[in-house]
Amino acid sequence: MCLNPKSKDIIMKYIFTSLFIGLFLLNMPGIAKAQSGDFGLGIILGEPTGLSAKVNMGNSAFAGGVAWSFSGRSSRLHLHLDYIYQNFELINVDVGRMGFYYGFGGRILLREHSDNLLGVRFPIGLNYMFESSPVELFLEVVPIFDIAPGTNFSGNSGFGVRYYF
Repeated sequence: MCLNPKSKDIIMKYIFTSLFIGLFLLNMPGIAKAQSGDFGLGIILGEPTGLSAKVNMGNSAFAGGVAWSFSGRSSRLHLHLDYIYQNFELINVDVGRMGFYYGFGGRILLREHSDNLLGVRFPIGLNYMFESSPVELFLEVVPIFDIAPGTNFSGNSGFGVRYYF
């Protein structure tokens, strides 16, 4: 993968910002709950396809992914982190909990034969938490506004499953 100096600067800024936010969040008292079943790890299938992680913090959460994008002509590594708000009061189900969620976040798309992309994500989705097991199913649609190196609208969508530890 060949990166130009401008793309490397953008990626480094995103990585350092993500690390700073992550370290800050690890020091928040609410994150300590993640060790008692609020941390989920799983897969997402769709565009992109890969690993998915989520830390629940009551009605909000941080959700991220490391995935492979199969659309387009070049291979792409897709990295994203979103802050989402979850509403489990909106949809009533007899067993388990179903929620509607929405939020915002960032995305880096590392492309093999082209400029890398930096974008803003706006995830919208449904998630279902099983009552008797630590498993979550989710379905999401994500409009994306790319901001570097140029502007463009695109989108992602996927279905996934996470296991909570």
